Amino acid sequence: MPESVIEVVNLAKFFTSSGGKPILVLDHVNLNVHAGETLVIMGGSGCGKSTLLNCLIGEYRPDDGQIKIFGKDIARMDEFELNEVRKKFGILFQSGALFNSMTVEENVALPLLEHSDVDPLVINIIVTIKLEQVKMLPHRDKMPSQLSGGQKKRAGLARAIALDPQILFYDEPSAGLDPVTVAAIDDLIISLSKKLGVTSVVVTHDMQSAFRIADRMVMLHAGRVLRIGSREEFYKLSQTPMENLSDPNDRLIKQFILGEGKGPLTDSEGLSEYEKMMSGVET
Repeated sequence: MPESVIEVVNLAKFFTSSGGKPILVLDHVNLNVHAGETLVIMGGSGCGKSTLLNCLIGEYRPDDGQIKIFGKDIARMDEFELNEVRKKFGILFQSGALFNSMTVEENVALPLLEHSDVDPLVINIIVTIKLEQVKMLPHRDKMPSQLSGGQKKRAGLARAIALDPQILFYDEPSAGLDPVTVAAIDDLIISLSKKLGVTSVVVTHDMQSAFRIADRMVMLHAGRVLRIGSREEFYKLSQTPMENLSDPNDRLIKQFILGEGKGPLTDSEGLSEYEKMMSGVET
């Protein structure tokens, strides 16, 4: 079996509604991420995928279960220990999350200035290399306000790889981008995975993008893992006629992948407990 760099064991996370009621958002999730692979976590709005990502990067503390990264449970770490582990991974946030008061070059240099003892002259060389890798070198002196959405994502990715991480987390990398730019970002994710040998975890609901970049895929629904499998397994499921799918979970996954208006996702009435909480509806 491939080495696992991330192990999620019986992970549970609760939020609290406005009325004080606990809402189970992640329902004892179990999954592994293998070294060097690209794992895509997908699911509809309110399924828990963003919460799962926030748990993986240590932003949220789980209420139960374990999150082992390189064999160590980050759920039990203090902030100092957690920050040491965070140095081993990079994050591309949905918006790019660039500092508006800094140039592209300064944004990419920031992790090196904050978390390394590298000489400033060497930092300039590293920044040049990272910007070249994401095809952003001509824009190094620009401010974020001068960049397009796709350029902001590329600059954010250059910053994410500044410290040569072993794991890259992507939060909706295709959000807000046109199809051509999405394809270019997908190509960049694939290229960086191969050239840098990093392990990638991508949260998305963009199925075209998911099938381009994934080695394996995870389908979440209502905080539960419905299926984990290879890209080929999910594609085969999507092409199987609905009447030949006896498992209700498979029928739900097929509807989601194909984006069909009719099916188990839309046949049920009302919102999930989590969706009600997030929309301010009392449960």
